[in-house]
Amino acid sequence: MPQNTEQDRLDRCFSRVERGLPGWVARPLAWLRRPGGRWRRIPMALLLIAGGCLWFLPVLGLWMLPLGIALLAFEIPPLQRPVCRLIIWGERKWRRCQRRRAQD
Repeated sequence: MPQNTEQDRLDRCFSRVERGLPGWVARPLAWLRRPGGRWRRIPMALLLIAGGCLWFLPVLGLWMLPLGIALLAFEIPPLQRPVCRLIIWGERKWRRCQRRRAQD
């Protein structure tokens, strides 16, 4: 697939995730995703990846690593397809978990 199609698909995946997030989390994510946000995205992604590598320290956590990689996927086309697939997988798992809770 051409890069543009993968970029659009990744953008749609992030849009779906944003709709499910509280506003205080969704607004900064939307700000980072803006088309001219490359200069913000790359340093933020690298900081998140570095923080994820220091997961054993208080406040920092392993959760930062996948978030940094997801942000970096906007700039590195080979990462776009796997990140989008991972987001879709996570959404399905989340919905399945919510349905199980509702049944109990």
